[in-house]
Amino acid sequence: MPAAAGWPTQGGKGEMNLSIGTIIGADPSLLAQAQGQGSSLTLFLPLVLIMVIFYFLMIMPAQKRQKKMNEMLRNLKNGDKVITNGGIFGTIVGLEDDAVQLRIAEQVKIKVSRSAIAGLQPEGKES
Repeated sequence: MPAAAGWPTQGGKGEMNLSIGTIIGADPSLLAQAQGQGSSLTLFLPLVLIMVIFYFLMIMPAQKRQKKMNEMLRNLKNGDKVITNGGIFGTIVGLEDDAVQLRIAEQVKIKVSRSAIAGLQPEGKES
């Protein structure tokens, strides 16, 4: 008996031939046309969308933070109260191109790299 249209057919030795068209009952020629149209665009669109979202959520804020930090390091001046990455509070008493001299206590000065400065102390903090 021949198989009805849209039903899976059984091949030789117990094999069963299934396709998406036979499972959902669609015409195979229509499925072939649907798969061929815009396939390259639909493959790359999610990837491009993920990259755009990643840029706006991760890369752009990091660039803004880095730019703000570089500006703060360029604008350091004597008398600024700063905090180092190691947690040392101090007042700037000397500036060089790539280093800063900090007073951390009376008669105690240390020299640290500009990149070791984490930020300015809040106004209410006293060292």
